[in-house]
Amino acid sequence: MSARRIRAYGGQVGLLAVLGLVAALLLTAAPRLTGEYADRGLRADVARLPHLVRDVSLAGPRSAPAAAGQADLDRYAAELPPPLPGLVERRWYAASLDEEQLFAVGDEPPMDGGARKLFGLRAQTGVAEAAELTAGRWPRTRPGGPAEVVVSGAVAETLSLRTGQRLRFAGRDGQADARVVGVFEPRDAGDPVWDDLGYALEPVVPVLDGEPYVVAGVTDWAGVDVVAAGSGVAAVSGWRYRLDARRLNAAGLESVTAAVAEARRMSWSSGATVQTSLDGALSRFAGQLRAVQALLAVVQAGLVASLFGLIVLAARLTVLRRRDEFALLRARGAALSAVGLRALAESAPVQPLAVLVGWFVGSRVPGHDEGFPWAVLALAVLTTAVVPVLAMYSQRRVGVVSGRADVAWRRPSARRLTVEAGVLVLATLGVVLLRRRGLDPGAGVDAYLSSVPVLVAVAAALVAVRLVPWPLRAAGRFAARARGAVLFLGVARAARGAPVALGPLAVLIVAVSTGVFGGVVTSTVSAARDRAATLTVPADAWLTGYTFSPDAQDALSGVAGVSAVARVWVDSNRRLVPQAGSPSRQIGTARVLVVDAPAFSEVVARSGVEVNVPAALRAAARGDGPVPAVVSAAMATQVGDQAAVDVQGRLYEFRVAEVVEAFPGVGLGAERFVVLPWQALPEYEYTPIIPNRYLVAGDDIDEADLLGVADDAQRRRQSAVLGVEVTRTQVPASLQTWRGYREDLDRTGANDVLTLAFTAGAAGGTALAVLAVGFAVVADAAGRGRMLSRLRTLGLSAGRGRRLLVYELVPLVLVAALTGAAVGAAMPRILGPTLGLSAFVPGVPVRDHLDPLVLASVLGLVVLGLVTGLVVENLMNRRMRLGEVLRLGEENP
Repeated sequence: MSARRIRAYGGQVGLLAVLGLVAALLLTAAPRLTGEYADRGLRADVARLPHLVRDVSLAGPRSAPAAAGQADLDRYAAELPPPLPGLVERRWYAASLDEEQLFAVGDEPPMDGGARKLFGLRAQTGVAEAAELTAGRWPRTRPGGPAEVVVSGAVAETLSLRTGQRLRFAGRDGQADARVVGVFEPRDAGDPVWDDLGYALEPVVPVLDGEPYVVAGVTDWAGVDVVAAGSGVAAVSGWRYRLDARRLNAAGLESVTAAVAEARRMSWSSGATVQTSLDGALSRFAGQLRAVQALLAVVQAGLVASLFGLIVLAARLTVLRRRDEFALLRARGAALSAVGLRALAESAPVQPLAVLVGWFVGSRVPGHDEGFPWAVLALAVLTTAVVPVLAMYSQRRVGVVSGRADVAWRRPSARRLTVEAGVLVLATLGVVLLRRRGLDPGAGVDAYLSSVPVLVAVAAALVAVRLVPWPLRAAGRFAARARGAVLFLGVARAARGAPVALGPLAVLIVAVSTGVFGGVVTSTVSAARDRAATLTVPADAWLTGYTFSPDAQDALSGVAGVSAVARVWVDSNRRLVPQAGSPSRQIGTARVLVVDAPAFSEVVARSGVEVNVPAALRAAARGDGPVPAVVSAAMATQVGDQAAVDVQGRLYEFRVAEVVEAFPGVGLGAERFVVLPWQALPEYEYTPIIPNRYLVAGDDIDEADLLGVADDAQRRRQSAVLGVEVTRTQVPASLQTWRGYREDLDRTGANDVLTLAFTAGAAGGTALAVLAVGFAVVADAAGRGRMLSRLRTLGLSAGRGRRLLVYELVPLVLVAALTGAAVGAAMPRILGPTLGLSAFVPGVPVRDHLDPLVLASVLGLVVLGLVTGLVVENLMNRRMRLGEVLRLGEENP
């Protein structure tokens, strides 16, 4: 019997099963995807960290002899707090002599004169395996002999070294003899084994008179002992442990962070100290993850509430369709339990299976197992029991005449008013608590606080369902005067609450508010990141180097794709004095940006970036007095109206023309800065201001050509300063584009989880809103069918019948869309800083931003809802056969 009834009511049973499947899929897949994306973001963030931050390093005084420290490499790894020992991927031991305390001299040019050669020495495990000799052999220092050293091809070229050449390493207490025995090239310059040998692969070449060469070489353990003993420079031992980012996961983030912090506090037997900032980086990621988990809980609460509402609506629709059947059972003496068991016999074979399928599909999504699926189990119980419970509730009294549900709003019961007032109180109290406590899921996500946006949306639906009939009744009076009855009938039915029932309206508002909330937060974060990108790269691209020749701008302008170039000089910690005549009275330091303001403005304009260059800078010209300057608020309180600042060793007086919170190009987080107009500064023929950056505008820029031209300009400048031909630039030019920087912001931290949350919110909210409209149409399909059948006998055409439905649905869809949009747009402002959006944006304030596309999507949702209603109505009319619905017994076929 139950199988026949399932087939007879297959549409309603199948709809409820599909909703249960989707809800189970959401409850299962969302946490797994969140964990998977969080793990990916964590591993990517850790992989991008510099080795001084990422690796757990121990540094201490040199072991005697240097080779003895190798024995501690595995022991120290085992002594790290758990779970760090199991995460160690690679390890190195090194003994080194600091290049700041050791310099090399020789008997042959250029080692016998010229600029000083600061020469660091390092013996380290893993170097020989990561390099390939191009000349000579690896060091084998003998007792009593000179230290043997190998250098990279870059160092050999820079200092004109060759195998067999003798050197002397001088320190504060003496000298030590050495000999170059080999030249090597790294197999992979990006291998982490070279992280502490940066000067060995990329030596620093002096640019200005008096600057030294800074290089490094590789020796063996005995070589470190020989040079340390002869020069008096103390060697330092170091043990470095690289954690495998692939083994990190968000679930173990707290334990790893605590272990790293504990390792920094530990007392090691050799007196070594731990040097790492990994715990700080992990803590920042954990903060982002907590914020996004809280936001995801809000979005998921909205989607789950919408699905729950649809499940209840579907069950209620099933009960309404079978009202006569259940009433007949009660009239024949069946108890309420018999009615419930009859409905349960039809739900039990289908609904748990559907939920199980949804759980199975969701559990195949990449991610971690979240333990026993209690939520899925509760969902299975809900979808199985909701129809029997509603069936028993509807038949608790045996009646002959059913009431009119469409005028229920006129006489709400005291119980209903109490419930509605309780929802309003809960929503208001939740908003207050959220603003005070925030959405901090550190001790677990608070279900009540995460559901506050849902409660606010439901409260808005309660208010709307009470207020909407009043303007509709007024509109009905005007519609009664119009020609034709279709408009009047549609407005009248809407005013009586035919489609504007609380259930579909509440679900529709919750779904729309969830989608709009996601869209507003996404656009808010995106707008803040755009501002961060503009403050960092205020045009299409930044070209950065160490120093460029004065004529570089013309050469750079000729590169393919470049449309405009502006010279810039920027440096940090430049001293400020009250006036140029009193250089000894320093009043602080600041970051200084010197810009060619007219060219800067042109580049910005051609790039299409929204940057405002103050008129005081653009109009500045050379004169006798101080130049106008733009300063930060922190600097304005310190320098007063006028001061002088050091630019490349020369003091320039300036007057404060404008005070700003930030200036594009200064960098994020800079609180003390001064911006000077280049075109107004006095320059001298032999000491001009030398740019170290260029702001570039252009499309499809040939980056390789641009960097090549920039490095040529750097080599020309260095050659002019040193008086010799320079073949290697001190700092190779680099290009950072606005688009590249902006894309990097989207790839950092827990951004993938944030994107997942609000993509799911927007897409899921839209889909559920459309389903709610469909339920609203189906719920009153029988009554509308009887009305259309009567009107057809009076000559109503099919087109006007569809128009009648539109008139009925417009209040429901429009009110729900506007109310949901208002709630969704207001929630970020109401919640304010409790959302924690600042964790996703570096160094700029987060301001609420409503993208016009979000508003356009709401209007599109209105149109989509109306189209959905028409489609569902057409399908229902074909199924119900309007010409027969007036016949007795065929009202609900």
